[in-house]
Amino acid sequence: MPANQGERARRRLSTGERREQLLSVGARLFSESPYDEVWIEQVAEIAGVSRGLLYHYFPTKRDFFAAVVERESARMLRMTAAVPGVPVREQLTAGLDTYLGYVQEHAHGFRAFHRADAAGDQAVRRVYQRALAAQEQQILAAHAADPEFGPAVETAPQVRLAVRGWLAFTTAVCLEWLRGEGALSREQVRDLCARALLGVLS
Repeated sequence: MPANQGERARRRLSTGERREQLLSVGARLFSESPYDEVWIEQVAEIAGVSRGLLYHYFPTKRDFFAAVVERESARMLRMTAAVPGVPVREQLTAGLDTYLGYVQEHAHGFRAFHRADAAGDQAVRRVYQRALAAQEQQILAAHAADPEFGPAVETAPQVRLAVRGWLAFTTAVCLEWLRGEGALSREQVRDLCARALLGVLS
């Protein structure tokens, strides 16, 4: 056995480290293959653990998938977080570029997540509701702090509903885009979504 493999084998991961390792493997596999083609045994083999240990952390494949999605949703929030002092209009394009790039790279997982939510899967739905609320809050906070949009966001009670509608719109656009219908470029999808949000808040 090579020395570096021996070192990895001897090192015992903490509970948090092991869970993060499994979720990292899952994120990669679910991005590369459709949900039905990802097997728990495959995840365990890549991570170098027994199937039983994986089930100790995640009782079912669906629970594992939901945990992967929750981890990735939190990562996306960090990646698209607003930069204090920079106008929203300037940040919107960059934020959507980051988001759409992620959607492209994780197309299988993105589609599987929204199929499961549409089917009423409770484990996924709970993750979806938390992620949606976090996205709403991040968008509203960024606009409230912006001199151009702040007054409207603070005084219009319908703004939160409008932002939630925009998130649903953006999801639908991304799903259609991944199907290839209309053959829109990423830049065209980005500009479409940006105009929609600015129109809602103007």
